[in-house]
Amino acid sequence: MSNNSAETVPGKFKEAVARWGDKVAMRKKEFGLWHDITWNDYDRNVTTLAYALMSMGLAKGDCASIIGDNCPEWVYADVAIQCCGAATAGVYATNAWQQVEYVVANSDSRFFFVENEEQLDKWLKFRDKAPRLEKIIVWDTEGLRQFKDPQVMTYDQLLELGAKVEQENPGMLDQRIQEIGPEDLSVLIYTSGTTGPPKGAMLTHRNCVWMGKALTSNNPMYGQDEIMSFLPLCHIFEQLFTVLAHFDVGHIVNFIESLDTITDNMVEISPTVAHAVPRIWEKYYSAILIRMADATWFKRLMFNLAMNIGKKRANRLMMEFKPVPAALELQYNLAHLAVFRKLKERLGFDRIRVAYSGAAPIAPEILHFFHSIGVNLVEGYGQTEGTGVTTTSKIGEVKFGTVGVPLEGVQIKIADDGEILVKSPGVFKGYFKNPAATAETIVDGWLYSGDVGEIDEDGYLKITDRKKDIIVTAGGKNITPQYIENKLKASLYINDAVVIGDKRKFLSCLIMIDEDNVVKYAQDNKIQFSTYKDLTRNPEINQLIEREIKKVNETLARVEQVKKFTILPKKLYEEDGEMTPTMKVKRKSINEGFSDLIEAMY
Repeated sequence: MSNNSAETVPGKFKEAVARWGDKVAMRKKEFGLWHDITWNDYDRNVTTLAYALMSMGLAKGDCASIIGDNCPEWVYADVAIQCCGAATAGVYATNAWQQVEYVVANSDSRFFFVENEEQLDKWLKFRDKAPRLEKIIVWDTEGLRQFKDPQVMTYDQLLELGAKVEQENPGMLDQRIQEIGPEDLSVLIYTSGTTGPPKGAMLTHRNCVWMGKALTSNNPMYGQDEIMSFLPLCHIFEQLFTVLAHFDVGHIVNFIESLDTITDNMVEISPTVAHAVPRIWEKYYSAILIRMADATWFKRLMFNLAMNIGKKRANRLMMEFKPVPAALELQYNLAHLAVFRKLKERLGFDRIRVAYSGAAPIAPEILHFFHSIGVNLVEGYGQTEGTGVTTTSKIGEVKFGTVGVPLEGVQIKIADDGEILVKSPGVFKGYFKNPAATAETIVDGWLYSGDVGEIDEDGYLKITDRKKDIIVTAGGKNITPQYIENKLKASLYINDAVVIGDKRKFLSCLIMIDEDNVVKYAQDNKIQFSTYKDLTRNPEINQLIEREIKKVNETLARVEQVKKFTILPKKLYEEDGEMTPTMKVKRKSINEGFSDLIEAMY
């Protein structure tokens, strides 16, 4: 390998294969059994695919797209594309065909890997509008036996072609890998588009290789660690753990069967390092509390006693920054033996050394809860444009209300207007085919994050809000809605909240209920309803939400208090343009789509 290759993703991959060969790299579950995939198996698949793609004309500087759920084939295709010197553009498996067309066309993709018939159908809807696409490769061909199309080939056909080409041209791939430089494009990651059409963030090999190492600088990871891969692979958050840090650490990546089996797979795998978006942690939090509400009086008593001890210990460590007194530590160990150990085993949390929450803000109450039961849940902060992570908390040095300290090699400063600016080897090259947006985002090497925050005396970063989300009331007061929304989302019965109040006399709020928990409350209290809309209109359910809001209002300054609220009569869906694929609410479309409900509150 040339000197350059150590600074490229394919170079790091080949080094990892040489180092770990027969060690298990990944596992996937098929027909009820977990199957091991070694680094050598991984390499065989990637190499064969890369030979096939090169022979079909995938050149250095080109782009290819992938759509599908997390699985080894997704990763093989991604690494093979990069080994050809091309860039990978991942597409959310949940995207509607119009959004798929946008990414495939915008990225000038020449090849498109699709998981199955469902994803192939999306391409069929826009095939005439994507003239640059040469071949569609399908890896799960169930239901496609009769499908014949000259543009479509199966994954197995691609492997056959690759094996033949490799025999005829051995050494061609090594040659190509050596031609790739650190400043070449590695991936195009499309932002989730909370504010407009997605933008393709150009991440170079240098960005990705640097972040693969930097990710573990605040909390180390080890070769024997196990993770679960289930967040969308086209999002930088999942890429970090499943692909980039994998080449540095050599941990085992376990692919879940499907999104419906996350909780079962979590118990089977019992990962040592966990990472998820806040919505997943919130679901676990409410599931535990609801389960406890249904337990026998004795179990409830034990749980509450244990929680009191856990909370005291968490406060001591993360709010007062004092060592835990021996007597409290002893009580905590007893609480762990009697209650928390069993609880964590049931959830598959018993081996977690560190757990990350990222991609959106999480309520401090939820972090506090997990620390109380003995799960080291820490918040990470960053954006795609900085290759994913800017800061994380360190285990044992968590400070509630902050997102931790910068990774090694990251500089942060706060602009005069409070905006967080970031400089690091992870700062991206710019937006694909969008120089105007690039010029606004990178100024003198500093990445303008769009977030507002402050750095405390210990160097911990605190995020206060998105710059464009700050509400200025009619009385001229600046309000950060995220802070209030996070407090509301800590309620068992509130899934999401959007605080309204820009140029208005008081704050109001649109509430999305947590359907499972509210339905359970309705059943427990014999409240009649037939549809979801019925449930949201029910006076007793509205009183329940009013009580939850009142609790939050008591912790807020008067100008921050929510004076009126409306429960949304429908669930929010990505297909309707109301949510991003990472489960963030699109504020602008909610404001427009429910403007009549908002006006009615004023």
